[in-house]
Amino acid sequence: MKKLVVIAIFMIGGISLASAQQTSPVWPGCENAEDVKKCFNQKLSQHVRENYEYPQNDAGEYIRGKVTISFDINKNGEVVVNSIEGSEPQVNQAAREMIIKIPKMEPGTLNGEPDSRTFTVPFNL
Repeated sequence: MKKLVVIAIFMIGGISLASAQQTSPVWPGCENAEDVKKCFNQKLSQHVRENYEYPQNDAGEYIRGKVTISFDINKNGEVVVNSIEGSEPQVNQAAREMIIKIPKMEPGTLNGEPDSRTFTVPFNL
């Protein structure tokens, strides 16, 4: 009998967690988009193309590299960089500067309340 009660409690808890209403952050210009996540990804790609500035070495050659960027869109809709991992320090810094330029947006929500969301994105720059 105790096992049935424990199982029932876990099932009820799982159902209530599954019914939590969660929304994604909304990038400016995506407010009326049919698919907000798809619009977010398109705007992020556009942002990278328009805002990433390739660093150059002493010979004037562009430095390229792979980075993995972890950032939050916090409860205020602002970007907070958590980490940038890559083998080229100049590329890492340029990537940080580009991410910081992401515009303030409408934050994601959890059950109607603003909620911080973490994104981890790999880039070949």
